Amino acid sequence: MKIRKAVVLAGGRGTRLYPLTLTTNKHLLPLYNKPVIWYVIDTLVNAGIDRIMLVTNPEHVGDFARVLGSGERWKPRNGKGGQIQITYGIQNKPSGIADGLYIAKDYVNGEPCLLYLGDNYIEDDLRPYIKSFKKGATVFLKKVSDPERFGIATADASGNILAIEEKPRNPKSNLAVVGIYLYDETVFEKMLGQKPSARGEYEITYVNEKYRKEGKLRAEMLKKKWFDIGTFDSLADITHYLKKHSRKEKG
Repeated sequence: MKIRKAVVLAGGRGTRLYPLTLTTNKHLLPLYNKPVIWYVIDTLVNAGIDRIMLVTNPEHVGDFARVLGSGERWKPRNGKGGQIQITYGIQNKPSGIADGLYIAKDYVNGEPCLLYLGDNYIEDDLRPYIKSFKKGATVFLKKVSDPERFGIATADASGNILAIEEKPRNPKSNLAVVGIYLYDETVFEKMLGQKPSARGEYEITYVNEKYRKEGKLRAEMLKKKWFDIGTFDSLADITHYLKKHSRKEKG
């Protein structure tokens, strides 16, 4: 079954970006000439996704609706007419990535889906990965110089994930898990019985570990630029990068 639905998580408190996030959600902050979330929707639409649920906190859902509307600003990539559909889900408190995804259970309705954490910027085209996806789960990896900041994966030569560690003090690799995942229709079954972690959240690592134990968790390496928009430095870095890139495109 083809993946045509995506769940975008755009909640959280954005504490690492205080005081900027005292006035708005971090996914609505500007990156050069567009809000962060605009780049996310561009990436999904370019990948052939035409059904998107954005999950955010109750105080910002109206802001996202004003910025994105129902998706009328975007046109399907296939050029066959129709329209992009953006709907909204509310996560009343920041209870974890798996909790945010579960809010979209009825929307996904038994289909495979793409989960996208909205504070990630990528340049890779996701279409080939979506087209080749069949069963199980896929995580995307990128080499980083500061692996202690991220979830870090180790994989075998065939691309099967052997382990994922969350922000390890002594990383076993430098392959960061990018906040983009492909899941088959069994993803919500794997959340049943899940308990909150020590920090009180329903972790997506729990779900990924279920797939890994079944031998169905695979890795794909991103080849182009990736930015995690979570710190002042990364926010500045991507803004400067996009400004420079825009100048090159204009000639």
